[in-house]
Amino acid sequence: MRIIIIGAGFTGVQLAKRLISEKNNVAIIENDGELVRRVSNRLDCMVVNADGNSLQALEDAGIAKADALVALTESDEVNMITCSLADAVYPKCLKIARVRNYGYYVNTRNIRTVHAEAFSGDRRPLYGIDHMVHPDVEAAEAVCRAVQHGAVTDVLAFHDAEYVLTRITVEAKSRLDGARVLDLRQISDRQCLVAYIESQDKAGLPSGATVIHAGDVLGMLTLPDSIPHFLGLCGSRAEAINKIALVGAGRIGTIIAERLVQHRGGVFSRLFKTRFFRQQFAIIDNDEAMAKAASERFPSASVFRADVTDEAFLDEEGIASYDLVICVTHNHELNMVVAGYLKSLGVRKTIALVASAEFAEISRKIGSDVAIPLKDAVVDTILSHLRGKSVTGIHTVSSGGLEIIEFEVPEHAPVCGKTVKEIAVPGAFVLLLIQKQGAAAETPAEGAHSGVAAAYAIPVGDTAIDAGDRLILGVNTDNAAKVLALLGGKT
Repeated sequence: MRIIIIGAGFTGVQLAKRLISEKNNVAIIENDGELVRRVSNRLDCMVVNADGNSLQALEDAGIAKADALVALTESDEVNMITCSLADAVYPKCLKIARVRNYGYYVNTRNIRTVHAEAFSGDRRPLYGIDHMVHPDVEAAEAVCRAVQHGAVTDVLAFHDAEYVLTRITVEAKSRLDGARVLDLRQISDRQCLVAYIESQDKAGLPSGATVIHAGDVLGMLTLPDSIPHFLGLCGSRAEAINKIALVGAGRIGTIIAERLVQHRGGVFSRLFKTRFFRQQFAIIDNDEAMAKAASERFPSASVFRADVTDEAFLDEEGIASYDLVICVTHNHELNMVVAGYLKSLGVRKTIALVASAEFAEISRKIGSDVAIPLKDAVVDTILSHLRGKSVTGIHTVSSGGLEIIEFEVPEHAPVCGKTVKEIAVPGAFVLLLIQKQGAAAETPAEGAHSGVAAAYAIPVGDTAIDAGDRLILGVNTDNAAKVLALLGGKT
């Protein structure tokens, strides 16, 4: 693919690295000369020193032959205008824009929903943008998923799938310490699959003979109700959360508070299977305007205008007694430090919003129970749009070394009619879940049933793969393009 990226910031560079590693033809447009110099020395791609919203610059970068344009500058308006400009002259090129203004994102989504007929068929999308990516929404939803499962671990959910992928650390002398992966079937009668194992800061796809050791981190695919069971096998446990403090009343904090406070009769009752009215919720922000806005928007919450690093405030309000503190300020380094510090004071669980997967690992090591990498979520969302219609979702795990890919098998794909064991490539990928379309296969996956669309289920070796089936698979990032080609996807 030929892809043009506007903006050589952190997200633009990370996206370019991933795309270049998959042998795509990448060009970057950046108007900061110093950034251009640094990026040119780091990446094997064309880097143009120009304004991205210049048609001449786009044409110099090869927009006429490009498959996609991704606008990632610091300005929402520049990103939107650039896509609109390119769409006016080159409508066949896919346009993706990152926006940080929540109003733009919500209004665009609402207009597309209410006036869907106006954008159907061959009609161009609003502003010429095929996909609008909002990082704050992705981050807020990841935080809420973690809260839903007691903030004991990172939790990855999939569209329409009951199963979730949860990250669990194996404690010394626990039931799984020293066990092999294949022993899980004897140790537990719950449905599960070990998607990956992180051992000594290295991640890999396990085989049945892989031995699990204390300190290893398991990527455990299971049903949400089984998470406490597997936490117990790994030496941990989930406890009730009654007192929550949210540090940061900015955009992400506001979205989280809307999920956890404003819709207390619905969302929170589903999260905790209890009445939200018993929960104590506090919002902390050092900015007077943000604290005032939060107080007016969430009257049922206790809102403090305070410095969360002020020991006097922490003592006076008893923050150390809280069950969960969520740190989502715009200062990611502060989130890491505060989460670790509050954990040392006695807070049972902490969640920190960080910049990237690398910082997520550091954050966990200094005390965060859950670390949400903001910029990696953006790159994953963009990649899911760039890898063709068959790829419906991409989730990076383990500091970028592994990807969880949601994929729909296209017609005439080379895997159609083959079984899981026939397409297996040990060490390259592992098939985690399959959703059969049409009648169930003669040898169904565990839990599959007949019907137009069966529920997602963990496949077995004899499970057949057919066109229209939806797959969720774990892949080594370096092998992603090859695996997608094997499955019949666009590379």
